[in-house]
Amino acid sequence: MIQHSATFLTERPAANPKAGDDERSEFDRDYARIIHSAAFRRLQSKTQVLGLGESDFYRTRLTHSMEVAQIGCGIVRHLEKMPLDPELAAILPPAALMNSICLAHDIGHPPFGHGGEIALNYCMRAFGGFEGNGQSLRILTSLETYTENRGMNLTRRALLGILKYPAPYSELAASKPDEGHRPNQPGWMFKSADHKPPKGYLDTEKALVKGWLLAGEFKADAALFTGIRPPEGNRPGKTRYKGFDTSIMELADDISYGVHDLEDAISMDLVRRRDFETYLDEETASGFLKAAGIDFSRLLDGLFGEEDFRRKQLIGRMVHYLINQISTAVQNSHFKSPLFRYQASLSAEASPMLESLKTLVLDRVIRSSAVQQLEFKGQKLVVELFEVLAHDPDRLLPESILRRFREKGRDPRVLCDYVAGMSDNHAVRLYQKIFTPQQGSIFDRY
Repeated sequence: MIQHSATFLTERPAANPKAGDDERSEFDRDYARIIHSAAFRRLQSKTQVLGLGESDFYRTRLTHSMEVAQIGCGIVRHLEKMPLDPELAAILPPAALMNSICLAHDIGHPPFGHGGEIALNYCMRAFGGFEGNGQSLRILTSLETYTENRGMNLTRRALLGILKYPAPYSELAASKPDEGHRPNQPGWMFKSADHKPPKGYLDTEKALVKGWLLAGEFKADAALFTGIRPPEGNRPGKTRYKGFDTSIMELADDISYGVHDLEDAISMDLVRRRDFETYLDEETASGFLKAAGIDFSRLLDGLFGEEDFRRKQLIGRMVHYLINQISTAVQNSHFKSPLFRYQASLSAEASPMLESLKTLVLDRVIRSSAVQQLEFKGQKLVVELFEVLAHDPDRLLPESILRRFREKGRDPRVLCDYVAGMSDNHAVRLYQKIFTPQQGSIFDRY
């Protein structure tokens, strides 16, 4: 069993000592760097569910990340009240660390949600691919301009918490179907399912992850932690493990997705009472109903009635119930570090309820034709924008991006970073400026 030194977990890729009068913890410094970053601010213009940005009420990636952070800290407070092994109690993440991990978890997601992710993976299919979680790590460790070439230069433990899938893209990628010759078909006309990326970090960060993040006191666990289920045919590989802090963040993300996105969907009339009853029955919800002291019909009346405050109260009680159903367990006893050994997980009582809510949102909202049409449009826009920039980068790229493009040997990854970093509005305005007559000005600023 390993007890980590405080300096190991708070070490940064590049030395960055505090000023003598700086009383903040190292995780407080991480938190400040994230919330003051341009990449974090851009989340306010990226919608959580594509097409819901038509009103100021509905959630963006920014408000979603803030809610995930609040839930994540709530999970930690709940765990602090439980009887835990001293080894586990000692590694519960402080609030600043949990906030940092949760606030940064979506920071690399491109414009137009999964449509944008698939589009960039298609555009980069010959150059290492693209994946949103991997891009988050890339922004934090390389792209954000807090340092010259180390991104935000966050602590080891913060980066470990953000590393959702600890294997490189190249080890997980499945063989793709042969697209063959496609005469008279534009580049964006492809099946999304054929270009969905595997869940892993980008190979551009492989040296940092293997050579620094998982080195030192983590070295004994690195081989087991990075193990995968290998790809088979057109099925991508899959990572097997995640860190303890990551498991808390993912639970918070799932709760926010299943409950808060449901609230948006009900408010927009995308999910109706009969839909809810189809996906969540009284037996599946029995644990929550007992905890809330209500029956199933009262739950339905509150969620789908005319009184918005009753819906808000029930949404809050659902979140509270799910947080209180979280406990910890050993993930794999062969791990020597407690940060790999333990996982937070949802109880067998509450898991079916949350899975039902997530499936409801997925089927009735994400996969609805209305959202898929918008996602396809965003996918088309991103592909065309990438292709025109790649066709004549010296003419079309902004000066700072062009300079980096040349410094990196005209690497397409620089173009990908540029497009991935755009907000939805930035991508639309640039597309219109290039492709739409009577749109755009030399004075445009994004």
